[in-house]
Amino acid sequence: MHTRDFIRTLGATTVGALLGERLWAQYQPIAPSTLAGDDEFWTQLRARYRLKPDYINLEHGYYSMQSTAVLDAFIASVRDVNYHASYYMRTTQVADKLAARTQLAAVAGCSVDELIITRNTTESLDTVIAGYDWKVGDEAVMAMQDYGAMLDQFALQARRYGMVNRIVSLPNDPQSDDEIVQLYASAITLRTRLLLISHLVNITGQILPVRKITDMAHSRGVAVAVDGAHAFAQLDYRIPDTGADYYAASLHKWLGVPLGAGLLYVKHDRIAPLWPLYGDQGFADTDIRKLNHTGTHPVHTDLAVQHAITLHNSIGVERKEARMRFLQQYWTTKVRGVRNIRMNTPTSPSRAAGIANVGIEGMAPAALAKTLLDAYRIWTVAIDRENVRGVRVTPHLFTTTAELDSLVAALKTIAAAA
Repeated sequence: MHTRDFIRTLGATTVGALLGERLWAQYQPIAPSTLAGDDEFWTQLRARYRLKPDYINLEHGYYSMQSTAVLDAFIASVRDVNYHASYYMRTTQVADKLAARTQLAAVAGCSVDELIITRNTTESLDTVIAGYDWKVGDEAVMAMQDYGAMLDQFALQARRYGMVNRIVSLPNDPQSDDEIVQLYASAITLRTRLLLISHLVNITGQILPVRKITDMAHSRGVAVAVDGAHAFAQLDYRIPDTGADYYAASLHKWLGVPLGAGLLYVKHDRIAPLWPLYGDQGFADTDIRKLNHTGTHPVHTDLAVQHAITLHNSIGVERKEARMRFLQQYWTTKVRGVRNIRMNTPTSPSRAAGIANVGIEGMAPAALAKTLLDAYRIWTVAIDRENVRGVRVTPHLFTTTAELDSLVAALKTIAAAA
């Protein structure tokens, strides 16, 4: 059995197959910025997803569902792996995972020798953070708005090794890239070894000037780890372009892979010094696979990566980024400046894509999330950390402007009563 046996339904995941080749041919020449607001196109894509009718789902940032074609291909892989059982595991799984890694590396724009498939962003970045040979007094820099699991891992290293964590707080609406770069620069000392930054801040949607930050850090001899959980497959870039030494992402978000897949990129010259989380003497210190000891795991999730990539490539990341930014700007511009409504996401369109965060003055985020769901059938998630008090709103490519109009009306009604 070979990978091709698992991807016999792969053709069904292309946009041409989803919409019809003749119709897709009409849309292909349209500029991404124009297509972004074409509800007819995105509504046809919407029909290829199974959506729960009970509520408007505006929390796709946690887990972005697969199209029915990708889901069907994934389920077929589950059945086939089960059918061949140990024979598949002992004869074919390694080659199939390499094929998935190779395709993923092509999307990421890096060498396959610098990338592994993990379970999620947390596992990827924890592998890096815990893989450092920390000494007493070593320092790391991060932001309060970074993902909690990574902050926890840094705290654990401080307890265990006596290293020091220097934590900054990001402004919600920065006025320039330099403001952000200098914020991180001010926290770096001669003892700083690692800087963690978010490519796209998960709780506010803010996009950081990653390359400018990495260039600054490298000029001071500091390595940079980037949390790209929400940027990968939503923004148009290649990982090496960021200048990151380490880059992590979750594939169950904007690539649309089933739960249980992430990636870790490590620059060639950064691989050898990292200690693996799990002991594995099967690979050289310079081989990134030393960091990828998974034991026996659900290999059909790895197989699904290729199905998701086919759909992602056929839509085009330029179109995805344009659509997500259009949707965010569509609703946020209608509520900015409204009495009692507080936006926690940058005003400039270039500083955010699909994710945004909104709060109501005097109203706890949990209460706002509950009111939106109970009274208006709108599903969001409450965020109450540092200077971010509101609900995170994350549409999907297929979210309609009518659904966002419902959100705007609900927010205005709630704000008027606050």
